Amino acid sequence: MTAGGTRLAAACEPRASAHPGMSGVVPITDGRDAFAARALLADAAERTLDVQYYIWHNDRSGTLLLDALRRAADRGVYVRLLLDDNNTTGFDDILAALDTHPRIEVRLFNSFRHRRARWVDYLTDFARLNRRMHNKSFTADGQATIVGGRNVGDEYFGAGHDVLFVDLDVLAIGPVVNDVSRDFERYWTSESAHPVSRVLPAARAESIERVSAAAAQVERDPASVAYLAALATQPFVRALLEGTLTLEWTPTIMVSDDPAKALGRASDDALVWTRLKQLMGSPLSELQLISPYLVPGNVGRGYFAALAKRGVKVTMLTNSLEATDVALVHAGYARHRKPLLASGINLFELKRMSSAPSGRRRTFTTKGSSGSSSSSLHAKTFAIDRARVFVGSFNFDPRSARLNTELGFVMDSPVLAQAIADAFAERIPQRAYGVHLSDAARLQWIESIDGGDVVYDREPGTRFGQRLAVAAMSLLPIEWLL
Repeated sequence: MTAGGTRLAAACEPRASAHPGMSGVVPITDGRDAFAARALLADAAERTLDVQYYIWHNDRSGTLLLDALRRAADRGVYVRLLLDDNNTTGFDDILAALDTHPRIEVRLFNSFRHRRARWVDYLTDFARLNRRMHNKSFTADGQATIVGGRNVGDEYFGAGHDVLFVDLDVLAIGPVVNDVSRDFERYWTSESAHPVSRVLPAARAESIERVSAAAAQVERDPASVAYLAALATQPFVRALLEGTLTLEWTPTIMVSDDPAKALGRASDDALVWTRLKQLMGSPLSELQLISPYLVPGNVGRGYFAALAKRGVKVTMLTNSLEATDVALVHAGYARHRKPLLASGINLFELKRMSSAPSGRRRTFTTKGSSGSSSSSLHAKTFAIDRARVFVGSFNFDPRSARLNTELGFVMDSPVLAQAIADAFAERIPQRAYGVHLSDAARLQWIESIDGGDVVYDREPGTRFGQRLAVAAMSLLPIEWLL
């Protein structure tokens, strides 16, 4: 759905016309930039906002973004919000209130019948509810879109004080935005997308006032003042509207699962994993892969091993046990570590790093990023031969391949591919453990500190109970669920 005649159209369409067949893209690595880009796109929209997420937390950033959607609707923008229902516990009243606005529609994907005792639905309808919509997109006026790994919540935007997810999005303009808009439409109208009016109890029209009241309360919170002040300096959308935002113009292809995948009905050729294999091709010299939940399975492990045997340098980054937010998935990954290393693959695991005293610290992708007490990897990207890059929601695990729906971009982007290669060469070794096999074929974790190496024979930063639990979980026959 395009919206000619808007400020965004005036800013984007002439630039896209000057680069036929290509889309303008810019990576968003900083959490505050990522929040500001979404909030400012909502403020700039004049016709439509199509918003699709797996998780939307009812916290500081989630509340502020909901209010940005509400303000847009008050200006006459038609807002469509599509959320996966797996993470909406305690959110029903707010979603029902939003839906009372005449310019806002809310739909829930793969909804639960029991709103409180959801475990009842899992017991009686597990095959359906085990499949989730993992897609993430934010599209304004059919002119600019943000696609990538971030959900909506403080941990994704550097707005909290606990965990910061190290993540990656792409802001895009040009023809790929039309593809995202069409894809949103097919999810919005799919069999699994249910209007909240059919799922949730009706809310009173005046309930919408609670959304703006909650945002006002957040803005008055002293903990929010510094964060909101920092957002005012973020340049993305302002520079986009002024025509000064530096974009890389590149052939960009959107890949997305058929929403029928959520019902177990999608054919293999309609899956993201199939499309990625077709579009990315076979690496000739290098493959760099970043995934928070790396569970390659026997087939994937064999594929990577075959690449390494052909002389392709394969390098991977995932979470360490101390940094992961899902220990069960780490157990699925841990069973493949030794075979991956034995086949010649280079493996790194992100440390659970504390923020610098200044409150700003460096991440693996940029020279600066928002501070937090600790970090956990959430970005999903890979680069081939320093030429082609994928960024999106797809984790390299069986769940992304076969159960959840996913969305992302494949870009012919030497600039972004080189940035990923540089990160593995320069920054990742300082922010991650290098995992190796000793001469006795035992796992070792190597940490670089002040030019020297510290070698650990056990997973650093963990307790015996954690390691024992992961070892026990790795024996369970549940890899297909991870």
